Amino acid sequence: MNKSDKVSLILRVCLAFSFIYVAISSFISPQNWVGFLPEFLPGNFITENYFLLSFSIFELILGVWLLSNKKIYYASIVSSVVLFGIIIFNLGAMDIIFRDVSLFLASIALFTLVKD
Repeated sequence: MNKSDKVSLILRVCLAFSFIYVAISSFISPQNWVGFLPEFLPGNFITENYFLLSFSIFELILGVWLLSNKKIYYASIVSSVVLFGIIIFNLGAMDIIFRDVSLFLASIALFTLVKD
């Protein structure tokens, strides 16, 4: 395993852990995560619980995709978009989402690494 493969593995595990942890946590304690849903969402398009369940399943799939090492270029783009959305919709909670900024940059690093 060369150096770039090792770096890719570390970045993929870092991102996958975050997505998988949040997904499992939101299955177990959804009340802890409902407060982070975008303000325009509740009651307008879809119920909070259904959206949270759907998004958690999506995050679980994304985490497994990152670990699979298949089409990582696309997985890193999806990760970047998801994390960017989380940051934008929760700017008022910077004390909590500052970690997502770091994860967003890690997804950009992974994108850059596998792009070549």
